[in-house]
Amino acid sequence: MLPAISPPAAILRGQRGVSHASLHHPKLGDGKRRSICCSQPQTLPTILVPRHQVKLTLREGRRVRIARIAHPNGMSFALLEGEGPGATAAEIDGHPFAQVALTGQRWALEDVRLLAPILPSKVVCVGRNYAEHAAELGNEVPKEPLLFLKPSTSVIGPGEAIRLPAISDQVEHEAELAIVIGLPGARNADKVAAATAIYGYTCANDVTARDLQQQDVQFTRAKGFDSFCPLGPWIETDLDPVDAEVRCEVNGEVRQLGSTKDMIFDPATLVSYISQVMTLMPGDVVLTGTPAGVGSFQGGETVSVSVAGIGTLSNKAVSSE
Repeated sequence: MLPAISPPAAILRGQRGVSHASLHHPKLGDGKRRSICCSQPQTLPTILVPRHQVKLTLREGRRVRIARIAHPNGMSFALLEGEGPGATAAEIDGHPFAQVALTGQRWALEDVRLLAPILPSKVVCVGRNYAEHAAELGNEVPKEPLLFLKPSTSVIGPGEAIRLPAISDQVEHEAELAIVIGLPGARNADKVAAATAIYGYTCANDVTARDLQQQDVQFTRAKGFDSFCPLGPWIETDLDPVDAEVRCEVNGEVRQLGSTKDMIFDPATLVSYISQVMTLMPGDVVLTGTPAGVGSFQGGETVSVSVAGIGTLSNKAVSSE
């Protein structure tokens, strides 16, 4: 069995630490903090308010969105509540993976800035996981998952600029479903344990300097530039990834339109396979591959990646000076 793994320090950067699970709920009226428990750490639960104690419990099928936000007091993880103009961000005390506490502080969603929803220790990527995408680049479908890494420094959040490197003339978008790993992480996990280790999902853009990829053969330089891994807008903890639409638009023009049902290797299989090679820590991200339709974009254009059931991640490209 995998020993308990603490979330990497990067996850906690800019967060208020928490050593004991407690919750201050503004509607209780007495101002007291109460202990809470969470028997299933993989998803953030619904708040129930019994007379003498407050617990966080799970309700299957309830949409739970976890964001990382910049607000007037700093940066925090937040539970997003509601939709549209009335949506709010409820501050989480510390990180959201194990015991969860709300501070009682809330902001209108329009008054905070969404950041990359997680700061992973590593981003593990899967190449050619859609047969049509493999074919469009003239590649065979792999018999096993094809793995590569993006550095954590490539991660940016919603609305941040994708900086196009001067040494590349062909930077392309790759819209993807991204897995976020939760507690206890995954090491040598079978498929069942791997599924349990999945905390939730978010949108990703595996930005690629295609000309450099073709020149180098291996992927590190082509996919590792700063800003080449947009993630967001938040983590969705209750998504069925069996048949979710994956879409990419450039300035509103649809460039990619596929479905996760066409994946060669499903999310749990990928997490299990990767965990035989390297330990996946809580907060690590796995990019699951891109459907067909990849193509280039230019400075000044906005690239939007959408996954049905999650939301839309948009980033504007900026040419190097």
